[in-house]
Amino acid sequence: MSNNAQKRIQEDKGKFIAFEGIDGSGKSTQIQLLTEKLKKEGICFYTTMEPTDSPIGSLIHQILTGRMKTDNKVIAALFVADRLDHLLNDVNGIWAKILEGTTVITDRYYFSSYAYHSVDMPMDWVIQANEQSKNILQPTITVFIDVNPDTAIERIARNRFHQELFEKKSRLVKVREKYFQAFEKLGDTENVVIIDGNRPPEVIAEDIWKEISSLFVRL
Repeated sequence: MSNNAQKRIQEDKGKFIAFEGIDGSGKSTQIQLLTEKLKKEGICFYTTMEPTDSPIGSLIHQILTGRMKTDNKVIAALFVADRLDHLLNDVNGIWAKILEGTTVITDRYYFSSYAYHSVDMPMDWVIQANEQSKNILQPTITVFIDVNPDTAIERIARNRFHQELFEKKSRLVKVREKYFQAFEKLGDTENVVIIDGNRPPEVIAEDIWKEISSLFVRL
């Protein structure tokens, strides 16, 4: 990122908030509660998610839902491509929105790749594969909602018609461990907050707002 781009972001106050967590952690609920708060505060925002609904993201969805099969390394590479398109595409790329001063909230970013894909391959490989995305745009803050895998599986079973590729307890246990390995490995270069997601949604939302409200102090 150039110095001019960094200065422009600071001036326009566009923030980038990434929500992370294992499947069933409650990210979608918390993003919804946060957007309601931002509306009340009069803060301009844009919500998005990964995988995206782009052609690359649609291919990933087909793989995750079992309609297509491929190697896990291919899946990891597709996420890298989808993330770069998420950042840079001309229609709704989030990098441009940040530069315009819009706060962007994403359901998943590169820490999801670090955690999910390093179960099958070296984490350093996954980190390096996502280096371009990190160089283009790091989150202002990453909010990790930590939930017990048993609770997550119960939520998935209750709220979804089918399980996706990675939505198995044994897998989620490993993914949660990989998240914490990634946080420890990259803690000096990332702004990560860990929120207890085993509590009522309203309580979790209050804690999240305490962590991020200072980002929106008007000078």
